[in-house]
Amino acid sequence: MSSTTIGLFEAKTHLSELVARAERGEEVVITRHNRPVAKLVPVRSEPAFDREKRMRAITEMQRIAAEARAKYGPITSDEIVSWIREDRDSRGDQILKAATGQP
Repeated sequence: MSSTTIGLFEAKTHLSELVARAERGEEVVITRHNRPVAKLVPVRSEPAFDREKRMRAITEMQRIAAEARAKYGPITSDEIVSWIREDRDSRGDQILKAATGQP
């Protein structure tokens, strides 16, 4: 993506042209007293919904879940909550030690 720098006064004079350039994918940096103050950039549209890609991802997640169940047995929601709490407590302890200078 190319970029152009232009002064504010000139940008006001040529705004329509600058917007057209942004629509074509160019970035336009606007300066005031040689200092960047704004940028015109193209608006990116959301990518189209890809049903096949989503279905492949879901299928892969289901495969991974089945593999984990076979290897480790079923996991309960209580176990998941417990792991989250343990991790949160551990991170809290690390932050506290770092903030207070404790080893």
